[in-house]
Amino acid sequence: MLTTLVRPASLADQQQLSNLIFFETRLHRHLDWRQPLEWLGDPFYWALDEGNHITAALACPPEAPNIFWIRLFVFSGQWNSENAWNLLWNTAREEIARAGGEKVAAIAMQPWFQRALAMSGFENLQNIVMLEWRYQPWVRKEASGIRIRKMEETDLPAVESVDSAAFDPLWHNPQATLRAAFAQALFASVAEDERGIVGYQLTTGGGGRAHLARLAIHPSLQRRGIAHHLVSDLLTRLTNHGIGKLSVNTQSDNFSSLNLYQKLGFTRTGEQYPVFVFEMQG
Repeated sequence: MLTTLVRPASLADQQQLSNLIFFETRLHRHLDWRQPLEWLGDPFYWALDEGNHITAALACPPEAPNIFWIRLFVFSGQWNSENAWNLLWNTAREEIARAGGEKVAAIAMQPWFQRALAMSGFENLQNIVMLEWRYQPWVRKEASGIRIRKMEETDLPAVESVDSAAFDPLWHNPQATLRAAFAQALFASVAEDERGIVGYQLTTGGGGRAHLARLAIHPSLQRRGIAHHLVSDLLTRLTNHGIGKLSVNTQSDNFSSLNLYQKLGFTRTGEQYPVFVFEMQG
C-alpha cells in the first residue's frame, strides 16, 4: 500500500512537477511574472507524494511580508479537487500560521477551485474585471508640471516606493517582482515632477495587441490627471507601433480606475474573476 505524504517540494522534483503541470487540466496557476517552476527552492511549496510519485502540488511562496498568493495548485486525475486540496491546504495553513502569515489569497478562475476555496473558509472579497480598448480617437491630456519618459532600470527603487504607497498590501509588487516585470515589458514609462517619480505604467504585448499590466500614481497626487496622461501617452506609443488593442484588468471596487479607463474608451469584456482571501487567525 502506497504511503501518501505531503512534503516540501525541492529542485529534484522539477521534472515530475513539469509533467504534472503540462499534462493535467486540473490546474490553477497565478497570473504571475514568474512561472510556477521558477519558485522551486522557495519555502511554502509542497508536493503530495505517493511512493515517490508526485500526484499534486501547492505553492504559495510570499513576495511581500505576511501575504501569500496561491501561485500553483495542480493534481492528477486520481484525486478529486476537494481531497487533493484538503490534504495540501491543511499542511499549508499550519505552516503559514507558524510563520506569522496574515492573508492567503487566490484569483480563482475555475469553478472547481472556487468551490474548494469557499469550503475552506476563503471569502470572495472582490472581483477582477477585464476591459479592452480598440483603436479609436481619444483625447490626449497632459498633467501640469508632469513629464512622461521611458522607464530605466535605475528607476525601480523609486517605482517600488510609488507602488507601495498606491496599493493595499495585498497588491504590492516588491522590487524583485517589478524588475521581472520591467524585463518583460513592451513599454514601461514613468511620470515625474520636480521631486522625482510620482507614477508609472508597465505594458506587455506582441502580435498586434498589448496588456496594461500595472499602473500606479502616488496617492498624494492622484486625481490630478497623471494617470490619464500616462495612459494617453501609452496609447500614442502603441498606435505608432501599429498596435490597436490594449487590455487591462482592475478590481471591481476600484471605481477611480474604472472611470479612467471608460473615459479613454475602454469597455468591459464581460470577463471577471473572483479574488478569494483567507484571513489567518492571530
